[in-house]
Amino acid sequence: MKKKPLTKNIRPGRGPLTLKEYEKSGGYQAVRKALKMTPQQVQEEVKASNLRGRGGAGFPTGMKWSFVPMGDDAPRPKYFLVNADEMEPGAFKDRLLLEGDPHQVIEGAIVSSYAIQADIAYIFLRWAYKLAEERLARAIAEAYAENYLGKNIMGSDYSLELYLHVSAGRYICGEETALLNAMEGRRAIPRTKPPFPQVCGLWGKPSVVNNTETVCNVPHIISNGAEWFKGLGRSGDGGTKIYGVSGRVNRPGAWELPMGTTIRELLEEHAGGMIDGYKFRGVMPGGGSTDFLVGEHLDVKMDFDSVQKAGSRMGTGTMIVLDDKTCPVGMVHNLEEFFARESCGWCTPCREGLPWLAKILRAIEEGKGEAGDIEILKEHTKLLGPGNTFCAHAPGAVEPLQSALKYFREDFERHIREKRCSYK
Repeated sequence: MKKKPLTKNIRPGRGPLTLKEYEKSGGYQAVRKALKMTPQQVQEEVKASNLRGRGGAGFPTGMKWSFVPMGDDAPRPKYFLVNADEMEPGAFKDRLLLEGDPHQVIEGAIVSSYAIQADIAYIFLRWAYKLAEERLARAIAEAYAENYLGKNIMGSDYSLELYLHVSAGRYICGEETALLNAMEGRRAIPRTKPPFPQVCGLWGKPSVVNNTETVCNVPHIISNGAEWFKGLGRSGDGGTKIYGVSGRVNRPGAWELPMGTTIRELLEEHAGGMIDGYKFRGVMPGGGSTDFLVGEHLDVKMDFDSVQKAGSRMGTGTMIVLDDKTCPVGMVHNLEEFFARESCGWCTPCREGLPWLAKILRAIEEGKGEAGDIEILKEHTKLLGPGNTFCAHAPGAVEPLQSALKYFREDFERHIREKRCSYK
């Protein structure tokens, strides 16, 4: 069971463990152990584990924590936030953890909060996750009743208040500073950095935002040690990963596997290969805002550095498969419509550029494309690329488009030439 720490307590078709059941499985031992360590020791253990953020960016978690001011002179209160606003197209990995093992999320939040000496913690939950909301609320109440939360946790000097915040719902809330603005009751738009949230975050106080899956790894690192965690992976990135596969495969789903599992193993062994009558054409390895990879990349390891070297991003690790009977133009058009709608509207390139891309793609898909459209699309992927917008929303949004133009350009050309979509 130690090889799949994140999902060992999840029971498909049954409800999550109660607090007492969770304790019997080893739950909350990490809280007891952490409280006997200094916050700096907890930070160092997580840093040594090579845990990297599972929300998409892959930033080293322990390093992120180390930027928070510590000591008696640090500003108060300090905040820790669990980002459970899972809205990446194709990604529903955090939902498994939130619904299936809510006490693991809570324990991870407690240990993480202790590491930065946070006074208050929030779970920022996607509005649509109603079952997760119900189960988290029940688990939080159980944790308070047993003094895992509240004043002087387990007789220690450390106190923590934990609140469940159900968001109104926007994709941009996945960006940590937009999340902070939403928490404050303001428009969900990204903030200028610096200052970074670790120094000036929620209500101007030191704050850390970590993804749900990231947080769930923390108790296991503290309980079993950094070396154990590093040994779970097949690459330099420590631990396991909840990978997902959607599309026309025989067994779409999500699995906890060693970090560094190859795309081929995920597709052929765990997802059962392509459905009869369909052939593999490409895959977005980390959700809808990542570049396509194709057949030549099937043996790429699904870890942050390997996928980046192949020309994409691991992102959330939830793969979307493109088959030979699905129109790549239509697929990309659908994604760009979504990203255009989800733009916060703060900066002009994103606000105006993404709808313009969606408009051109819609025309091409409907047989109204014109000569020169492909070059306009290609130019826009550069204009909306990294460094040209206020945050990473638009650069992520154009990744599927820029890679589709690279690998499936003939489909775009045929649409324009034949004035129709040949897949319909």
